[in-house]
Amino acid sequence: MADTCVAVDEWVQNPMAGSAIKSLLPCVDSEFGKNVTDASKLVTNGIDTLLNHHVSLIANANNLPPEAKPLYYNQSGPLVPIICDPYMVEQTKQCGDGAVALGNAIQEWNKYVCQVSGAGICSTTGRLTPDLYKQMSAAVNVSYALYSYGPFLASLVDCSMIRDTLKDMHQHHCPGLRKQSQRVYIGLLIATVSVIFCLFFWVFYGRERRHRKYNKTTSKVETPPAKE
Repeated sequence: MADTCVAVDEWVQNPMAGSAIKSLLPCVDSEFGKNVTDASKLVTNGIDTLLNHHVSLIANANNLPPEAKPLYYNQSGPLVPIICDPYMVEQTKQCGDGAVALGNAIQEWNKYVCQVSGAGICSTTGRLTPDLYKQMSAAVNVSYALYSYGPFLASLVDCSMIRDTLKDMHQHHCPGLRKQSQRVYIGLLIATVSVIFCLFFWVFYGRERRHRKYNKTTSKVETPPAKE
């Protein structure tokens, strides 16, 4: 058990060094994990930017002529909020006016969906057709998945999550395991010493018993029979 704790500590201190655990965990360096995080941020921001451009330039447009189909679909009513940068929200803790959090965009945009006629244009107040809303919702789901799970994937790639878990285990459980291992070792040592003493006394007792038996036999042989 102590060897396991030593191996865990060595790997936590330097995951890229040769160790018993490294052969079991195919980790890459932290720089590659950072690249995964940066890539997920880049794609998330790219999707959000495209969605915001569509909302600002098409869904919220009021001056498009009917001839501008499919950009024109008789959109009207309150303006659709754009998506605020999820990575900025982590710092400011709130979105600005006219913006909605990435995780709430689908629910919020549903309020701006209109009913459409057979020609595919809005017949009621609204700025998003049902088909357009579905497409935008699918894009939001992809963006939100990358935002939510990008850091998790990066932590799996560079083993930072596993390293934190093993570090916590080493700090909180290994000291107790060492104490238990010491107790087990002491117990085994005492048992071993006891067995050795038992064997020693058994051998000593056997020799004494054979010696006494030999003396009795010798005495009988040397003692002459009594004369009548």
